[in-house]
Amino acid sequence: MTEQFQRQVNDLFEFLRFPSVSTASEHAGDVRACGEWLVGKLSGMGLSVDLHETAKHPVVVARNLHVDGRKTVLIYGHYDVQPVDPVELWDSAPFEPEIRDGRIWARGATDNKGQMMAHVLGVEQMLEERGELPVNLIFLFEGEEEIGSPNLVPFLEEHQGELACDVIAVSDTGMVARGVPTMGYGLRGITCCEVTVRGPKGDLHSGVYGGAVANPATAVARLVASLHDADGKIAIDGFYDDVKPLENWEREMWAQIPGMSKEDVQEITGSPDLFGEPGYSSAERLWARPTAEVNGIGSGYQGEGSKTVLPSEAMAKFSFRLVPNQDPADISRKVQAHLVKYAPAGVTVEVEVGHDGKPYYTDPNSAYGMAGQAALEKAFGKKPVLIREGGSIPIIKDMQDILGADSLLLGLALPDCQIHAPNENYYLENFEGGIRMSQVLLDELANVK
Repeated sequence: MTEQFQRQVNDLFEFLRFPSVSTASEHAGDVRACGEWLVGKLSGMGLSVDLHETAKHPVVVARNLHVDGRKTVLIYGHYDVQPVDPVELWDSAPFEPEIRDGRIWARGATDNKGQMMAHVLGVEQMLEERGELPVNLIFLFEGEEEIGSPNLVPFLEEHQGELACDVIAVSDTGMVARGVPTMGYGLRGITCCEVTVRGPKGDLHSGVYGGAVANPATAVARLVASLHDADGKIAIDGFYDDVKPLENWEREMWAQIPGMSKEDVQEITGSPDLFGEPGYSSAERLWARPTAEVNGIGSGYQGEGSKTVLPSEAMAKFSFRLVPNQDPADISRKVQAHLVKYAPAGVTVEVEVGHDGKPYYTDPNSAYGMAGQAALEKAFGKKPVLIREGGSIPIIKDMQDILGADSLLLGLALPDCQIHAPNENYYLENFEGGIRMSQVLLDELANVK
């Protein structure tokens, strides 16, 4: 490790030590302290920095001296992190970063502190070596991504003129496999809901009343099962009506991408077999097809041994990942109609609609897309693969709609980085490569005609 890279790792370690868990009110002070640390770091690089208050956690905006005629590049990231529970499953303290086996282990190491700091430190290195940047730069870092960015859309709308840019760069996604640079050009959207099924006014004796009164636990199980046919295709009326079909070049490229074979996905997930919509490969199911998933289900007695009750209510939490041309509001209406239609007699069904976000899609071979591909190839020494991401970052679509700019999704995470899970980690080689890539990227974007 060179002396310079050691300093950069030390900076990341300092950043990672903040327990900036945005979802937990007891960590609100830590989120703010982390944002303030960013202000100090960016100011120390010679950038003009503002800490903007929101209804919850602050937004940090930094910029260099803008010069007429240069491209304006906005780099987005988030400094908040997921909770660490269950903490007993961590091999080291979540907010005391360690290096083991060529990786940094800590909460936020990949999602998103390590990835966004690669951009920050790349810019710092350029400024130290050249004294200026080849573009007009805007850093936009929020502290609420892990809770759905509730205050960022109003912030974007209020500051639309100040944040006007030609293109957006985001490293909050992943590489398909180690050593394979990857550029995303699509993200699945999402809509969520929680269903409560109610039956009798209270729990009943299952012997005295079982067989004569509808069981909400059975009813919710039937509703969950009704979402798919036996082959795994979603059975909600009209669910696929607006799905953007796969292009032939996508199917051909994705068939060759390493790390996405049936065997690879089984090994990564530990699943005994794969299951999903017929006629599509694992990559196609994950990146370009919509989903209907039950995320949680519960009812009745959960303790040790038997308690023969007929529960009075049951619940299930659902999420639906959406692909280009699908509208979250439309899908939410269709889901609600399906649940009401298939609710068994003897129960009532209440649907509480949760958060949502639109899918994102852009042309990967646009002028800016080609610049992003060139930056990845020069930084990592291989031609990048092009994918659509299976996850959702709703704010990317919001930025496209409000700022009128597309985003280059330049992922530095790997499939085994354990984001959102215990033992989150970040490969040192990807951190170092990301610092290189961020510098090459600005040069490439500066030259786009």
